[in-house]
Amino acid sequence: MCAAMDVVGNPSSVHGEGRAAKALLERARGQVAAALGAEGADVIFTSGATEAAALALAGRGLLGAPVEHDAVRAWVDEALPVAADGAVAVTDPTRSVLQAANSETGILQELPEGLAFADATQAFGKVPFAFNWSGVQMAAVSAHKIGGPKGVGALVARRGTGIAAQIRGGGQEMGRRAGTENLIGIAGFGAAAEAAARELADGIWEDVRQKRDLLEERLASSGNTIIFVGKDARRLPNTSCLAVAGWKNETQVMQMDLAGFAISAGSACSSGKLRQSPVLTAMGHARDVAGGAIRVSIGPATTEDEIMRFAEAWESALRKHMARAA
Repeated sequence: MCAAMDVVGNPSSVHGEGRAAKALLERARGQVAAALGAEGADVIFTSGATEAAALALAGRGLLGAPVEHDAVRAWVDEALPVAADGAVAVTDPTRSVLQAANSETGILQELPEGLAFADATQAFGKVPFAFNWSGVQMAAVSAHKIGGPKGVGALVARRGTGIAAQIRGGGQEMGRRAGTENLIGIAGFGAAAEAAARELADGIWEDVRQKRDLLEERLASSGNTIIFVGKDARRLPNTSCLAVAGWKNETQVMQMDLAGFAISAGSACSSGKLRQSPVLTAMGHARDVAGGAIRVSIGPATTEDEIMRFAEAWESALRKHMARAA
């Protein structure tokens, strides 16, 4: 990204400076495409997965489920049923959308052949996903979920899929998304995608999974009544969604923040709204459970010592809550 700051040309210009910028743009497009198992021509750069979802879904009238991210729920008819284990039943893939992984629970979905759209934001870089082999027509991803910069993402659309530009003006992104490209952010996205693909191939996320399981085993051994949402389902390796009925999740977030740990009461985009999770509600959890659920995410840099210190801090806060409730 620092090197991209020195590339002053506009990628749409034909002079030397513009061609240098264009080369940098297309290099990043190739890096993102390779990490996604797609073709470069299929990648449309956007300001993030939210814009990518809008570009893919606006005006299509597709079916979705209440476990989808708000950026997807805004455009779909929430008619797809959700089972207690978080699995979504899709009967007409060509008219449906389905997330690859849930942002709150980490639960993975089986993407059916011919699916119109998949939100791959959470899964990208953490579990294997090859767009060309998935049978999905369109998918959205975001750079900051793989260690890249915030404010840049992409829609991946299979060739032949009609894309109606929502931002119109120039002919950037092959006429599908107008506006001078965020070259610095896109360069960072490309570098992050290349690194993410390498880390996934090296098995780094399997190490993360073992640390996540260690955290859950540690908390489960405390003897407290803790619900681990999706524990028996296929999940992302870094996500743990746990709940204690009646212990408000926003209280937990504030207590852990004071203890030096950053957790959330849902996806980061909605946790500040202090609302009950529609994801857990759709899975059939009672109101006091859905209102007491937190998301704990870890990454490759998280240490076992940090996991143990978090467990101690959270259990200490839980004991105080139980004493007040008694």
